[in-house]
Amino acid sequence: MNLFMMRRNIFVIFLAFFMIDVFGQIPVEVFAGHQKTTIDIMFFKYFKNKQKENSKFLFFNRNRTSLDYELTSSTILPQFGFTEAISYSAPALKGFAPVTVAQILNRGTYAKAGIQYAHIKKELTIFSWVVMETTSKPTIDVFMLVRYTPKLTERLNLFTQIESINAFPTESNGLRNLIQRIRLGLKMTDWQFGAGGDFSQSGNTTYSALSNLGIFLRHEF
Repeated sequence: MNLFMMRRNIFVIFLAFFMIDVFGQIPVEVFAGHQKTTIDIMFFKYFKNKQKENSKFLFFNRNRTSLDYELTSSTILPQFGFTEAISYSAPALKGFAPVTVAQILNRGTYAKAGIQYAHIKKELTIFSWVVMETTSKPTIDVFMLVRYTPKLTERLNLFTQIESINAFPTESNGLRNLIQRIRLGLKMTDWQFGAGGDFSQSGNTTYSALSNLGIFLRHEF
């Protein structure tokens, strides 16, 4: 492990403990697939006002690391991404809100802005945005997450989650990147587990496709 990777991993661990201390109930998912293993920290939290009630500002966080089983020190490296977003959701907007997004990925750092929709309830979460980079030739991102956890018994819930993450360049020769992630399992108190799959397609007129099938374990710390 080189010095950059070591520093990055220390930063990820520090950031995870910091977020747990500040926000509480941080869900961490480990997905073990047939091609790679991913670690995913994703949550939505409203900032509190002086009365300790939810304010109109919603914070979105996602920290994700992917480790390929054919990992090398030069060609096949760990993939990581940090996404932080803040939106202002006025009641009159019915869940829609302006949003600003900051991303740090392997390939660079990006600032984005656009429109978000959030419906966050106990058994159903719908979270989506359309944002674009603040550059002269921006990429447009379309993201949607749907999570449904209906009660099966007093102690057991179904756990279903579908994600769609799409990047559309405005340059005619740019590559489109399309990602779908599916999770299907059970929820018991703070634990969720089951099977899933990550799928991706990349290209312009023709597309190359990848998949990663496996099992997931998720816990809210």
